[in-house]
Amino acid sequence: MFTAISPTPLDQPIVAWLAHQRALGRRYYPEERVLVSLREFISRTPGQDLDRASFDRWCATFPHLARNTLRYRQRVVRMFCLYRRRKELGCFVPDPLYFARPQPYRLPVIVEPGQIAKMLTAANTMSVASGSPLRPAVYRMAVILLYTTGMRRGELLRLTLADCEPESGVLRVRESKFHKSRILPLSSDAHAELCSYLRKRLAPPFSRDPDTPLLINTEGGLRAYTGTGISGGIHALFKMAGVEDSEGRRPRIHDLRHSFAVGALIRWYLDGADVQSNLPKLALYMGHVSIVSTACYLHFLPKLREIASDRFEGAFGGLVSEVVA
Repeated sequence: MFTAISPTPLDQPIVAWLAHQRALGRRYYPEERVLVSLREFISRTPGQDLDRASFDRWCATFPHLARNTLRYRQRVVRMFCLYRRRKELGCFVPDPLYFARPQPYRLPVIVEPGQIAKMLTAANTMSVASGSPLRPAVYRMAVILLYTTGMRRGELLRLTLADCEPESGVLRVRESKFHKSRILPLSSDAHAELCSYLRKRLAPPFSRDPDTPLLINTEGGLRAYTGTGISGGIHALFKMAGVEDSEGRRPRIHDLRHSFAVGALIRWYLDGADVQSNLPKLALYMGHVSIVSTACYLHFLPKLREIASDRFEGAFGGLVSEVVA
C-alpha cells in the first residue's frame, strides 16, 4: 500500500481503518488513495505526525482541485482521524469549519426521448474503425442501456456475455458500487435491441466466451471499452444529435442516469401509479442502498410539476372552492 520508505505514525491506523470499513462491506478505494497521498506527504518529514500545520500544507498541494473535490478529501481525513482518536485521544482531528466551502453541483441536463431517438440515428452513421469494428452497434447499445436502465457507466462497461439473458430479457449487474449485485429486467424495446446487438457480437470472428465483455473493441486484442473511450463516443453523439438544454448545455454521460429516474416518475404519474410505494423499487433497480440516494436523481422539472399538479387536482380539486374577490 505504501511506497515511501520512512514509516509514519499514520501507517497502522490507516491500515486498521480501511480494514474496518471493508469489513462493513465498503470498498473504500478512493478513500485509500486520499490517505496514501496524505501519508506520503507526511513521510517526507521523518518523525512528523499529522497536525494542523501539516494538514494545511497538504491541502495547499491541491490548488487545481474544485472546492467540492478538496472538501471531499478533507472529510475523508477527518473521518479517519475520528476513528484514530478512539485509541489515540490526543491525535489531531481537522476542524470542518476550515474546510473548503462547498459549491453547488452542476444541475443535470435531462435528455428527452426524442433526443435519444436522434442519438440512435446518429450512432448508426458512426464510422467503423479497424480497432472498433462494432462501433455503431456498440454506441447504439450503450445509449439504449444507459437511458432505459439508468445503470452507471462502470456497470455498463463491466457487463459480460454471461450477464445477458436474451431469452428472458434480463441483465445481471455484478458487484456494483455498494458490493450489491442486481437483476435488471429490460423493456420490450431494449430487449429487442439487445438481441439485435448480440447477433452481431456473437458472429465470427468475435469470441463467444461468456466471460468476455458485452461491449467490445479489438484495439490490441479483444477487450472492453474504457470509461474515457465510451464517454468520448457518447459525447460525440450528444453533439451530432444536437442534444442540449434551453441554456445550450450539453449533457454529461451520468445525466442519462438522472434522465432515467425522472422518466420513471413521469411514467408513474401518467399511469396513475402509486409513486410513493414505487420509490423503493426504483432505488433497488438503480442499485441504491436506500431511497435517500435515489432522491438526488428526482428533479422536480416543469413537466413533472404540471403532471403532478393535474393529478392532485383530479383527485382533490372538488374539495377546494374557488375564491372570487
